[in-house]
Amino acid sequence: MNLNFNQLWRYQDQFLHGIQVTLTLTLIATVAGMVIGLAGATLSNSRFAPLRLFIRTYVELIRNTPALIQIFLIFFVLPYAGLRLPPFEAASVALSLYMGAYAVEIFRSGLGSIPKSQIEAGQCLGLTQFQVFRHVILPPALRNVYPSLSSQIILILLGSSLASQVSADELFHTAAFVESRTYRSFEVYAVVCVIYFAMVLALRLIFAGVERLAFRWPTRR
Repeated sequence: MNLNFNQLWRYQDQFLHGIQVTLTLTLIATVAGMVIGLAGATLSNSRFAPLRLFIRTYVELIRNTPALIQIFLIFFVLPYAGLRLPPFEAASVALSLYMGAYAVEIFRSGLGSIPKSQIEAGQCLGLTQFQVFRHVILPPALRNVYPSLSSQIILILLGSSLASQVSADELFHTAAFVESRTYRSFEVYAVVCVIYFAMVLALRLIFAGVERLAFRWPTRR
């Protein structure tokens, strides 16, 4: 096998653009998914039964179907209902909903891990329900679920490659384009594999730094 990576250099702008789109997709899905997850986890204990049923149905439906099918449904099926989304927007919506379903369960486990006595102590201090949630429940819950949440974000980064199936010009789609022009399959996908690995490693380092800065208080006295 004669390896030749030189032909790939002229496509460096396309690779950089693919990296940018991949990171943007990941950021959008992460932010939107965490908002959905925190809201869903909070409302899953609502006294309104239909709301609890809706959240549970959403979580089970998304978590038990392939993410690729969800992207296809949003991109190919929604136009029949009069809602046509470009590839990037369709992928963003699908990945956000996918991330949100997992985030609901992650946040729900974190909120449920807080001892009831700790909540009652906050209430005895005269804190409002929102203040108890903001200052007593949320910080330790976030610390408890941070490893799971950071792992899920990394999975979303890797899963963003599915957006290439609807022609969103993220990194994997860029790789397919370059491979079709150079016919250097091994070289192209080897480079893309290294890029994904580098992005994941960078995220892990960032998450480790954030964890040390944000959750420095002791867990025990």
